[in-house]
Amino acid sequence: MAKSFENEHPIKAFGWATRDTSGVLSPFNFSIRVTGEKDVQFKVMYCGICHSDLHQLKNEWGNSKYPMVPGHEVVGVVTEVGSKVEKFKVGDKVGVGCMVGSCRKCENCSVDLENYCPRQIPTYNGYSLDGTLTFGGYSDMMVSDEHFVVRWPENLSMDAAPLLCAGITTYSPLKYFGLDTPGMHIGVVGLGGLGHMAVKFAKAFGTKVTVISTSANKKQEAIERLGADSFLISRDPEQMKAAMNTLDGIIDTVSVVHPILPLLMLMKSHGKLVMVGAPEKPVELPVFPLLMGRKLVAGSCIGGMKETQEMLDFAAKHNITPDIEVVPMDYVNTALERLLKSDVKYRFVLDIGNTLNKK
Repeated sequence: MAKSFENEHPIKAFGWATRDTSGVLSPFNFSIRVTGEKDVQFKVMYCGICHSDLHQLKNEWGNSKYPMVPGHEVVGVVTEVGSKVEKFKVGDKVGVGCMVGSCRKCENCSVDLENYCPRQIPTYNGYSLDGTLTFGGYSDMMVSDEHFVVRWPENLSMDAAPLLCAGITTYSPLKYFGLDTPGMHIGVVGLGGLGHMAVKFAKAFGTKVTVISTSANKKQEAIERLGADSFLISRDPEQMKAAMNTLDGIIDTVSVVHPILPLLMLMKSHGKLVMVGAPEKPVELPVFPLLMGRKLVAGSCIGGMKETQEMLDFAAKHNITPDIEVVPMDYVNTALERLLKSDVKYRFVLDIGNTLNKK
């Protein structure tokens, strides 16, 4: 029977954390809040390693808080629910993505866009309402308000955890900007953790997909394995010229500074270039091509809770999963080093449930 645990002592948890900007992770004991009346407590089974974890661990964005337990692509099994929880019960498979709280009152929250709430609480490296640090999914247990928990479809493998970040980050802009119409021609810039998911979702929507990359050696992977229709080498001026004015929209997943003008030239009039990568330095944006073609440059960041559940259900229906390499918890520092070198296709996932051993 569900009950409230608000007056009990904090729950002891265990995970891996970094204590400073070295970014090196090691075993860490900590406490999480007791299960409140609207909370869901769950045992973590899998957690994806996101490229943003690298930035946060080393304070490359200037907002890191230590000690830090990363992880915002978290899938697990419910172990306890509060007395007023309505959507979940013990034993359910669930997921938590990039946020665990918001104000629930602002204009964005009122239209299911909690991801744009000014008071959004990130899953880790943030502060809970009680002022304590939030700790992520590189741990054995988590507690979250049920509003920020999603139901994990039964036919979706639990190790597909990167859907909770890479999946929604690419699904949301395709839907919002109308780039999900069958027959459209969509470009995807970059073929990494985000890019390969953009290809999979765009193809599932029935669009024609062209992958745009600096690396010629990714062509076979893009077309034969991921199902892209064509491939452009962005460093080849002849290829880029031949493809001018052919794309209805572009999802740009690249997180380093790169030229925007060539991408604008690939789009038809009214084309939409949506940035989902996060370069550390400003990119140069030429205005004239925007004026002449009434083209748009926009950004997008994850999605709200309603849309995240929609994305998971769509992925389950169409058998869309990220390409992953599952690794044990004690491999995490090596995995982060390899991720920095792009030595993974395309996401690492930590097998928390089977390999996180308390020490």
